[in-house]
Amino acid sequence: MSAIPAERQFDVPAVSQDQLADNTVMLDVREPDEWALGRAPRAVHIPLGQLEDRIAEVPAEVPLVVACRSGVRSSRAVAFLQQHGLAAVNLEGGMLSWHQANRPMCHDGSGTPEVC
Repeated sequence: MSAIPAERQFDVPAVSQDQLADNTVMLDVREPDEWALGRAPRAVHIPLGQLEDRIAEVPAEVPLVVACRSGVRSSRAVAFLQQHGLAAVNLEGGMLSWHQANRPMCHDGSGTPEVC
């Protein structure tokens, strides 16, 4: 099975945002408009719908923390990545928890980064 599983949350390994080191490699699987509004610095962006076709772009040399808005899409991504032999864990609460904890964020445009 190579397709990314249907819309549901998976029981995959997860970490909370306060367990992350500052140099964590994050894979953000949100849509481009979500990414533009606010993201973790140094995050790699591959929308979930493109992950299967772009798997070669996923950093394979380090364990990944995968994020979306709330953790549902990223749990699907983690399950998919693990099936392909990549070390990945889900960010509990997604970028919502990251933002609520006042972790660093950047964005495209002016104003304050946000997660919606």
